[in-house]
Amino acid sequence: MDVFRIHGGRRLHGRIAVEGSKNAALPLMAAALMADGPVVLRNVPELSDIANLARLLEELGCSVEGRSGTVTLTNHDPSRTHARYEIVRTMRASICVLGPILARRKRARVAMPGGCAFGARPVDLHLRGLQALGARIELQGGDIVATANRLRGTTIFLGGPFGSTVLGTINVMSAATVAEGTTVIECAACEPEVVEVANLLNAMGARIAGAGSPRLVIDGVSSLGGADHTIMPDRIVAGTYAIAAAITDGEVVIDEFPFDALLAALDRFHEIGVEVERVDPAQDSRRCSVRVTAPGGLRPTAITTQPHPGFPTDLQAQFMSLLCLAEGNSIITEKIYPERFMHVAELGRMGAQLFRQGPTVMVAGPNRLVGAPVMASDLRASASLVLAGLVARGETLVQRVYHLDRGYTRMDSALNALGAQIERFNPSKEQEAALAELA
Repeated sequence: MDVFRIHGGRRLHGRIAVEGSKNAALPLMAAALMADGPVVLRNVPELSDIANLARLLEELGCSVEGRSGTVTLTNHDPSRTHARYEIVRTMRASICVLGPILARRKRARVAMPGGCAFGARPVDLHLRGLQALGARIELQGGDIVATANRLRGTTIFLGGPFGSTVLGTINVMSAATVAEGTTVIECAACEPEVVEVANLLNAMGARIAGAGSPRLVIDGVSSLGGADHTIMPDRIVAGTYAIAAAITDGEVVIDEFPFDALLAALDRFHEIGVEVERVDPAQDSRRCSVRVTAPGGLRPTAITTQPHPGFPTDLQAQFMSLLCLAEGNSIITEKIYPERFMHVAELGRMGAQLFRQGPTVMVAGPNRLVGAPVMASDLRASASLVLAGLVARGETLVQRVYHLDRGYTRMDSALNALGAQIERFNPSKEQEAALAELA
């Protein structure tokens, strides 16, 4: 497994562009399972999760031309309905094929999903929503089996103990587009990725109103055709690279920055002392250029993760690395996934003073981070360790960086182009054993 060797202390400077959104691209690709014609997606990022979903769609009878950039998806065998565990286990987002397969093919068998390991993320809201539309749901051998001769519109409440569900909203919304009558989804997720999928489905012939609000109204149609769609920039990648600039006291211009989708994070940046200035105010605020600096040092703040438009849970770990350098105590509370703190122990190995109690971590700064061997546990935790390594004194070895390849296109190359010193290498068995002892 690849390892990053990072030599810290280098100030980042230069220009970088944000890739297409992974969290939008995956359900957009799955939505193509519902189309009677080709679906063309542009700005698809080059990621292992994209490749894995492409392989799953091909098993489900959908041809996939291209793996990044421009990707064309065309259904050719609607008889295939089984999303096998061997592929599904690699990423949680594979559950997004459930609604499209059921709606288009009347039967879906989808293995319970895998992905990052940071606490329970049940799919009960997905199943409850599909059952409300008339689907019969069974669990057989670790697979979800859903059947429905005809889905029927209804009113569905999709709220859960930690708020709305993004993929659950997308699954139920997708299925409802071809249900008989009108479906109302209350407590729908408001994330930009939900809006992206709704926009594609509408371009395919669906009738969805209210995307981006907690109430979706969907008038069912008989069928969906092909469409052409350009994917939004990845808001989590954008936030991560902005933190990379700030944590190294650098100056970086970020192109294709989804300003409107990051207002909660931008508010915290301002509080911390990180300036994110639009280069040209006339640009579309959904994908503009910004200059990121931290001219006056870093200040502490309080962060609470919430469903969109609140602070995104996918930036919690990265902000924690940044706040390790702030002058004073910061408080981070995780209200989406209360167990999403596997990076805390690893940052502690680098000298961070972090004190956790339940879903809250106090960051006692400022800390002088020191390079150390650390273990990546999930996608965003991996990014936080790389960010810490950029500013740590000495050498940091980040193991299991395959997590990063799921959500960032060649992060090492991107940061090296800005002046970082990151070497990706595949250790020998002897080196792996030595790293394991150090960890």
